[in-house]
Amino acid sequence: MKLLRGLVGAFAMIAFLAAAALPARAAEDMYALGPDDVLEIVVYGEKELSGNYRVGPDGAIAMPLIGEVHVGGMTARAAEESIESKLADGYLVAPSVTMQVKSARPFYIMGEVKNPGSYSYASNMTVLNAVALAGGFTYRASKDAVEVTRGGEEIKIPAEEKIAPGDVITVNERFF
Repeated sequence: MKLLRGLVGAFAMIAFLAAAALPARAAEDMYALGPDDVLEIVVYGEKELSGNYRVGPDGAIAMPLIGEVHVGGMTARAAEESIESKLADGYLVAPSVTMQVKSARPFYIMGEVKNPGSYSYASNMTVLNAVALAGGFTYRASKDAVEVTRGGEEIKIPAEEKIAPGDVITVNERFF
């Protein structure tokens, strides 16, 4: 009986840890590829096709044999499937493609920060992390919430909120 309780407890712990890991993986699976992302693509058994590819302004990458492949707005998994499909169409038998984002597109920060500009994105980055990279708030900065333009939509978010690659962060001046 003790052994059974121990096994059930261990199984419950494994299930809990697996469930806790899901949101991070789900977020990674939901990342939409876009211009300036650098992708590491590996085509199993095909060194000449494997390598780093930068997503162009039109959302496409150019690969040997298959030419331009539109990946903008796709997840990495969907892009892998698209590339596999194109390679299977007369070029390779049962191609296997894996992809990971080697470097995400930058984010931009402007307004009441000491060094506004373009900065490299790191996963799980918050507005406060972005402000720190930009040298911190100026003395005039409104620290309560900032404006973020994401995908053409402007939203107001708290400083603890996560940002995404390509975001344009605007730190406004506070009103006295």
